[in-house]
Amino acid sequence: MVQDTAHQAPTAPAAPARALLPLILPALVVGVGASLLLLLVTGLAGRLQGALWGDLPDALGIGPYSVTWMLIMLTATGVTVGLVVWKVPGHAGPDPATLGLAAAPIPPVVAPGLLLAAMLMLAGGPSLGPENPVIMVNVSLAFWLGRRLLPRLPGPLWPLLAEAATIGALFGTPVAAALVISEALAGRPARGALWDNVFAPLAAGAAGAMTTTLLAHPVFDLRMPPVSGPRWSDTLAALVIASLAALLGLTAVYAFPHVHRVFSRLGHPMLALPLGGLVLGLLGALGGRLTLFKGLSEVEELARNPGGWTAGQFVTMAVVKLAAMLVAASCGFRGGRIFPSVFIGAAFGLGAHALVPSVPEAVGVAAGVLGMLLAVTRQGWVSLFTAAVLVASPTILALLCVASLPAWLLVTGRPQMQLKEDGTALR
Repeated sequence: MVQDTAHQAPTAPAAPARALLPLILPALVVGVGASLLLLLVTGLAGRLQGALWGDLPDALGIGPYSVTWMLIMLTATGVTVGLVVWKVPGHAGPDPATLGLAAAPIPPVVAPGLLLAAMLMLAGGPSLGPENPVIMVNVSLAFWLGRRLLPRLPGPLWPLLAEAATIGALFGTPVAAALVISEALAGRPARGALWDNVFAPLAAGAAGAMTTTLLAHPVFDLRMPPVSGPRWSDTLAALVIASLAALLGLTAVYAFPHVHRVFSRLGHPMLALPLGGLVLGLLGALGGRLTLFKGLSEVEELARNPGGWTAGQFVTMAVVKLAAMLVAASCGFRGGRIFPSVFIGAAFGLGAHALVPSVPEAVGVAAGVLGMLLAVTRQGWVSLFTAAVLVASPTILALLCVASLPAWLLVTGRPQMQLKEDGTALR
């Protein structure tokens, strides 16, 4: 039989192996370097956090998570980060409200101030993660060093390697990096086959993930009771929870430019950041200590004892954390929004379980995280991957794929939680 090939799409020509082999060593070096920088930043921030929230209040005879100490620490964090943004060369980089996971190279002189601002933020308690500042610095270092040491390689390759390496290091697996890069490449003109374009970033992501795994042993699985098998009730629960979580996330997305405008009108980082810190302290007093920091360790604490809070308490923590992320991202703290969104979605999903006990905890958490990440990041693959990796169950993945459809219909075409240079929402 003769096949009709008239309507088949042309196949992109594959790159020869000799074109890809020279990329392996630079990709591995970038991957290891990106992971080491991430581990350095988070390690130093963790030590500082222990001193600020443990040793210092103990020495002063103040409860480490009392309302008084929360207000003092969050406001002081705003003051110290404000000083960095005001006085340190480079002013800790561009307005973080305008940034996503993808980053353009910044001048090397900006990197020290940006890393210092990120470490102070991580230690002090604002509800942001390390991903955006670390990606930006890794992109800058890879670009400037790569262009000088290996000028024959194309310049745009280095940011791609650094982004993939940092994402692989953050999640401890190159799969996340491959998904993000594949999604990014879908919106860019690319020559050759997809896997030719993903080859070097995947190598960088693998090197970053392996380095993090060997040195830090990260674990993202929350070890929740597995879902035994697909049930119609679980499918319905995932659909409803993911959609409601997406709607909750969209409230922050639509409020983002307005809250950002309020802080921008203050006109100076030494006004906006201390005020933002004070507001975050008040929110922390309302939501409790679990609503502080980036949220990853706090999610594990929620998952270990899902019966320890009522549905109302879970939802309160989710709403307070969402407000804290909104304020922290609007007033100028340097950080990313993925990890806080994971906490918000998990708390929301556990609230659904507490309200309707027949909803498995794993279904509630995974669907809540999926919907929240879709609304906040607009990264479909990252949202699916993150939600699935938190709950290691084959059944969950099928449920999430179904639940992502109505949630995506709710968020697609809406503004993103990222602003343009003029302060308007990015679509």
